[in-house]
Amino acid sequence: MSNRTPPVTLQAFLRDAATRVETRIQETLEQPVPNAEKLFEAMRYAALGPGKRLRPALVYACAKAFHGGDFDPAKCDVTAAALECIHAYSLVHDDLPAMDDDDLRRGRPTCHIAFDEATAILAGDALQTQAFELLLADNTEPALKLQLLQELTAASGSRGMVAGQAIDLDSVNKTLTLEQLEPMHRLKTGALICASARMGALLGGADSVQLQTITHYAQAIGLAFQVQDDILDITADTEVLGKNQGADALLNKPTYVSLLGVNGAREKLQGLHKQALDALATLPGDTSLLQALADYIVQRSH
Repeated sequence: MSNRTPPVTLQAFLRDAATRVETRIQETLEQPVPNAEKLFEAMRYAALGPGKRLRPALVYACAKAFHGGDFDPAKCDVTAAALECIHAYSLVHDDLPAMDDDDLRRGRPTCHIAFDEATAILAGDALQTQAFELLLADNTEPALKLQLLQELTAASGSRGMVAGQAIDLDSVNKTLTLEQLEPMHRLKTGALICASARMGALLGGADSVQLQTITHYAQAIGLAFQVQDDILDITADTEVLGKNQGADALLNKPTYVSLLGVNGAREKLQGLHKQALDALATLPGDTSLLQALADYIVQRSH
């Protein structure tokens, strides 16, 4: 069994990962195109505002787990920044009036409220393409770069996150079964989380068997993240949550809480947590950071 004592605290690790990725994104967006300053301001607002930076953290933690303690985190910076750009774009578009029509995100006005709807749409578009520009310009070995691009495109598009969002929108005011709800969330929330773990593992030199194992881990925590979101949407207040409490219920969206109740959703969450830890137990090396991230996902309060 791997050592469960992290070399650094999870909080310190998350702060360092956030600082690294925010610095990289800031550098990328610090020279706006003349007469398009508002667009770049909106992109920075969306990508550099308050956030967990969970997806970048998974990249660093997986690379470290598979490569070992001497791994240089700088090799992950571009990949982590690309993933955060995709995530930021998805949130900007998710909040739009035609989608979830939210006016609060992470305790601040959503992008279309802080700027305007057209600028928010363009900022999301630009952040999406910025992710691929970052990866293509990186000096990663070509074969590995292609693998990373394949992972990100598959997770982000019509067979990944976007498909999940489409299913989610089509499910409003409908009754879904658990068997229908889970595939939607594996795409909408889980696909990018899974890609983050797999891309980090690839950077760390994971072999095909190890990559499959980290996929099982990431699928479990990706779904756990959504289950905890559903629980918090009911149990946390707006100030702590950083977005409007009860938003899913107001939109009459199917959730794990609406189908299972709060206690049933918590049981589901604990089962997913166990699946994640069981997967890690089969891997060699130090997986303590990955274990701590799984703990964090199921215990978070916002």
